[in-house]
Amino acid sequence: MTATQPAASLTAAAIHPSILNADQAHLADELHRISSADGLHVDIMDNHFVPNQFGGPSFLETVLANSELPVDAHLMIEDADRWAPDYAEAGAAIVTSHVEAAAAPFRLAKELHRLGAAAGIALRPTTPISAVEHVLGEVDLLLLMTVEPGFGGQSFIEAMLPKIAAARRLVSEQGLELRIQVDGGVTAQTIERAAEAGANVFVAGSAVYKADDALTAITDLRERAAAHLHLG
Repeated sequence: MTATQPAASLTAAAIHPSILNADQAHLADELHRISSADGLHVDIMDNHFVPNQFGGPSFLETVLANSELPVDAHLMIEDADRWAPDYAEAGAAIVTSHVEAAAAPFRLAKELHRLGAAAGIALRPTTPISAVEHVLGEVDLLLLMTVEPGFGGQSFIEAMLPKIAAARRLVSEQGLELRIQVDGGVTAQTIERAAEAGANVFVAGSAVYKADDALTAITDLRERAAAHLHLG
């Protein structure tokens, strides 16, 4: 486990609001609204790996200039091996690439660690856990998409719950200190089921940004997840 892990406990429930759901015209205010979160989730999309475009290293730097929270950069881009180091150099605490877009995930994880960032590996909903089984010991976070990547506001895919549970079993069997993050459709209801299945880092978009009080929403989500957390 790299020393670059953000301060949050590896076994605690953590809420990472997704900047994709924020009002981009008032970004500084939107970041202030979520100051009690455990981290910030910044999606980077290239309109090739997914049918949408958002973010980039300069946008990440703007986010970091307006928030003291650790940022996890989720790269939904092609040729991740080439571009991921740029996000570590820009200041992301965690840089997560998709296994479907990383040609050399072992080498990439080592490079991210060398640059001072934690390394994450992500899976689309239809990609099996077996695709990352042998690289889990090299990374710090496993991101499981619980919607099809590319757009916010989608509904949680319930069929992903067994996949989350299988990932948690695999992590436990390998004796790894690895956080499992879920991204997509996280609400006050689905976060409980995802936590029971074995996730402990939760990307929340609409559930936070559409709430009347974002800070209260973050606290509620964190408490719901903590009450149902199952990491065995």
